[in-house]
Amino acid sequence: MGAILDQGSLLFASFAVMALTLVERLPLIFYMPLLGLALVYVPGILLIGLLLSGAGVNVAFRRDYAPLLTCVAMSWTIVNIPLLLANWLLPRAATTAAGFSLAWFALLVFQAVRTVLGTSNGAAFAVVALSWLPPVGAAFLWGPLHFILGWLASPFFLFYAWYFLGGEIGNLGSGLRTQQSFRRNLEAATVNPHDAEAQYQLGLIAQQRRQTSEAINRFQKAVSINPGETDAHYQLGRIARRQGNLKEALGQFQTVLDQDEKHHQSEILRELGALYLSARQFEDAVSELNNYVERRPYDPEGLYYYGQALEGVGRNAEAAEMYRRSVESASTAPRYIQRSVAQWSRLAQKALRNASNNRN
Repeated sequence: MGAILDQGSLLFASFAVMALTLVERLPLIFYMPLLGLALVYVPGILLIGLLLSGAGVNVAFRRDYAPLLTCVAMSWTIVNIPLLLANWLLPRAATTAAGFSLAWFALLVFQAVRTVLGTSNGAAFAVVALSWLPPVGAAFLWGPLHFILGWLASPFFLFYAWYFLGGEIGNLGSGLRTQQSFRRNLEAATVNPHDAEAQYQLGLIAQQRRQTSEAINRFQKAVSINPGETDAHYQLGRIARRQGNLKEALGQFQTVLDQDEKHHQSEILRELGALYLSARQFEDAVSELNNYVERRPYDPEGLYYYGQALEGVGRNAEAAEMYRRSVESASTAPRYIQRSVAQWSRLAQKALRNASNNRN
């Protein structure tokens, strides 16, 4: 999927879908699978993803629609090629082949959602699991939709649509072209052996796509070029902590502290506190998280971690207060980040219930 995003073309993917439909000897409706993907399936995936993430609709569609449609269209083509061959060569096995193709397509869409939208595995699975809803809804409205799509695909309408709306239609692929142009410029900048920033930005792109190994490689190149690239040290530490490599994470975080104690709005203190929590060094966690909460008193994640640390040293009443503050901070957070901080509210509420049950 990363290769499709870097080198793919929405125009090529669209022609591939239509060409395969023609090969399947469906010339009268060769455009229908593409229109179904472009007007129903992919917008449905985006809307479901937005409901789960809380991102802005306009920004998300401009940025992600063309990349996601390109990946999904290429996935549809790849899956249908062996299905077409099975229909020709082994017609009796067509039903079984169709089942395997559907599962394969779901897996590819799962990867596309993770790569394009940068979601977690759980969120990507939820999006794919719910992605059947838009096509089913369209099936119930197939009569009027078939008439409308047939009218939209008429040569006269297409001519006038291209004449008057050609610029807007051309902008559909701007999100993908912009991303590809940005990456090409960064790759060109890496020719300069002293440009650590380009390596760091490429690492962020890989990290957003859930390509962890590539991200680590880029961040390591950045710090090898410039040991003072604090952002790259910070990201390497976060990745190492999530992977359970606490010694490596501690080394990276210590470098960040030495270079800038207030890095990333002091979130380095929160990350260091979370690391000590993972190592069950509760006293150290309390020290770091106390400093962080004094600087950022309304961060639900930091408050939850602080509650965990206080609970670890037996200060249960103070821990309960931190959990309550975490819940309150999440509920009063700006709307555009409420969904991203909701997990900390849920964890804090669960911790409060467990504490209450233990007292009872």
